[in-house]
Amino acid sequence: MTISSSRRKQQAFDIIFGTESTEGKAFDIVLIIAILTSVGVVIADSIPHLHAQYGYLFWQIEWGFTLFFSLEYCVRIWCSPNPRAYVTSGFGIIDLLSVLPTYLAIIVPQAAPLLILRVLRILRIFRILRLLPYVRESTVLLEALRRSRRKILVFFSMMMVITTVYGCLLYVVEGPEHGFNTIPESIYWAIVTVTTVGYGDLVPVTAIGRAIAALGMLTGYAIIAVPTGIITAELTHEMRRQRDFRSCEHCNRSGHESDAEYCKYCGALLPH
Repeated sequence: MTISSSRRKQQAFDIIFGTESTEGKAFDIVLIIAILTSVGVVIADSIPHLHAQYGYLFWQIEWGFTLFFSLEYCVRIWCSPNPRAYVTSGFGIIDLLSVLPTYLAIIVPQAAPLLILRVLRILRIFRILRLLPYVRESTVLLEALRRSRRKILVFFSMMMVITTVYGCLLYVVEGPEHGFNTIPESIYWAIVTVTTVGYGDLVPVTAIGRAIAALGMLTGYAIIAVPTGIITAELTHEMRRQRDFRSCEHCNRSGHESDAEYCKYCGALLPH
């Protein structure tokens, strides 16, 4: 690889992946505008009278965006120091999914609405707006979710067992003559009931079925706050850990908020 080629790749990397330079910020702004506009075109094209009047124009615009995003995706792979890592990363997969539906629509026209996946790429806006306080708090929340994942998994496993039991009971008691045609449909009813959603598309008719349904409602009401309590406890623990982590170098005391700049005990400047 020549020096000029290496320099061009570095420049492209700084513009596309970086946010410090003026060119990088401008590129991200253009990219976000293109994403929002393309999503707006997909939404507008789903409206029947707009599709009848401007369908061909929408199709042309969408292909223009698809070619733009395809070129951008290829350039990202070309200038990335580790192309495989980018392609298999979360944003790399989203970038690929943002262009695939248009090509798939040539073979399978029903795939066109999947273009709405491009809206996920708007997450890049956090790099431009420098929402450090929000990013910092989201990091605390994600860490709390990570710490509680096993408890949440156990809870959902228990919920799957409970809804399966209620569904099977209603399938036996009510049966196909009352709309509970299969066990999966009965489990669907149990999930809707235990989570207190209550669509009403399936309802028990017999007295025993209604008694089981009432018990399921009470069960759901009793345990609906369990995951909230688990996450809240871990979130409180993580916030306390974050406060304890920031200690003053002058008085060696901790307990400061994540956005504090000065020690609340001695007034000294806190380390970042």
